[in-house]
Amino acid sequence: MDGGGNLEASIEQFLNVEKQMRLAGDVAGTKKAVTDILQLCFEAKAWKTLNDQIALLSKRRGQLKQAVTAMVQQAMTFIDQTPDLDTQIELIKTLNSVSAGKIYVEIERARLIKKLAKIKEGQGLISEAADLMQEVAVETFGAMAKTEKIAFILEQVRLCLDRQDYVRAQILSRKISPRVFDADPSKEKKKPKEGENIVEEAPADIPSLLELKRIYYELMIRYYSHNSEYLEISRCYKSIYEIPSVKENPALWVPVLRKICWYLVLSPYDPMQSSLLNATLEDKNLTEIPQFRLLLKQLVTMEVIQWTALWNTFKDEFDNEKNMLGGSLVDKAEEDLRERIIEHNIIVVSKYYSRITLKRLSELLCLGIQEAEKHLSDMVVSKSLVAKIDRPMGILSFQTAKNSNDILNSWAMNLEKLLDLVEKSCHQIHKETMVHKAALRS
Repeated sequence: MDGGGNLEASIEQFLNVEKQMRLAGDVAGTKKAVTDILQLCFEAKAWKTLNDQIALLSKRRGQLKQAVTAMVQQAMTFIDQTPDLDTQIELIKTLNSVSAGKIYVEIERARLIKKLAKIKEGQGLISEAADLMQEVAVETFGAMAKTEKIAFILEQVRLCLDRQDYVRAQILSRKISPRVFDADPSKEKKKPKEGENIVEEAPADIPSLLELKRIYYELMIRYYSHNSEYLEISRCYKSIYEIPSVKENPALWVPVLRKICWYLVLSPYDPMQSSLLNATLEDKNLTEIPQFRLLLKQLVTMEVIQWTALWNTFKDEFDNEKNMLGGSLVDKAEEDLRERIIEHNIIVVSKYYSRITLKRLSELLCLGIQEAEKHLSDMVVSKSLVAKIDRPMGILSFQTAKNSNDILNSWAMNLEKLLDLVEKSCHQIHKETMVHKAALRS
C-alpha cells in the first residue's frame, strides 16, 4: 500500500472483481467494489489516481446506475479532506463531468456546483460563480427536498444581485412562489405512493423554511431598492415582520416596523398604499414608536402638511435609520419624501376645492408656480388625479368632465329626489288635515 505499485495492483484486483459483479448484474457487489477502489485511493492520498478511477469506472460498459450513485456520494465525502484548493477543485470538476446528464445523480451534481460556486466566490470571481449556479434548474428535481430547492434558487438570486444582473435576478426569483413559505411543514409529510419519487431529506446546513422566507424577502428588498419600488419594499418588510421569530423579539421588529413606516410614506399614492397605511396604523406595536404613529397619522389626515416643519421633526429619525437593522434608506429617499408630501398636499387641495387659482395653490404648497404646475402635471399623467388648467385665466379645475349619459343619470336622480320630496310633503299635509278635522269634530 505504501508504494505506487502496490496501490496499482490492489486497484487492478478490485477492477477485475468489479467487472465480474457488473457483468453478473450484482448491484451490491458492484457498489462494494467501486467504493473499495475509491477508499484505497483516498487512504493512499493518491488524488490524481482517485480522479482517474472515478472517470474510468463511470465510463465502463453497462455500468450500473446504483454503482455510479454510490461512487459519486462516497467521493463527495472526500472533498472537504483534500490537502489543497486545487485538488479540491479538480475532484469537484471530475465528479461534475461524471454526473453531467445523469438524472439519478442530479441532486449530487447540484450540490457539487454549489460547492464550486462558493469556492469561485471566495476567489472573487462572482460572475463565474453566478454562471455556474445558473446551469442547474433545481425546480425540476422531483427528489430534492423543498427547502434545499428554495435555498439553491435563493443562492442563484443572490449571486445575480451581487454582479448587478437585476433582470436575471427577477426571473430566478419568480421560480419561488411566496405562498410556499406559508405552508405548514408538519402537514406535508405524506407517505409517497407507489411509483412516486422518494423526496430526500435536506442536508443539515440548509436553513428552515421560516429562515428561508426571511432570506428571500431580504433579497427582494435588494432587488426593489435598485428601482426604488418603495411599496414593494414595504410589503417585503411587512412579510419579514410577520415571521413569528421576528414578531416575538422587540430588538428585531422595531427596526422592521420603522422601515415599513418609512417606505409606506415614500410610496406614491395609490389604493394599495392607502390600504397598507391604514392597516399599519391599526398595529398595536406602533404605540412603541409614537413618532412613526404621528407620521402615518399626518398622511392619513386630510390636511396640508408643511414640509419644513415635518422635516425638522423627523430629520433625526431619518438619519438614525443607518444605525438600525437593515441599514439606511435608499439614496434619494429625502428627495422622494418631499415629493410624496407635495403629492399628499395636492390631493388634500383637490378634496376641498373644485376650482382654485394656480397662485393660491402654489401658496398652499409653499412652492413656486412653475414647480407646483410640474408636480400637478406629473400626478395627472400618472392618473393619481384628474385636473385641467385654464392658462389664460390661471385657474385650475379638479372637476371631471362628464359624458352625456352621466349628465342624464344625474338629472334623472334629481327628478326622482324631487318627486320623493313632493310625495312626502303631500303625505304630511294630508296627515295634518285629517288630524285637524278630527279635532274639529270632537
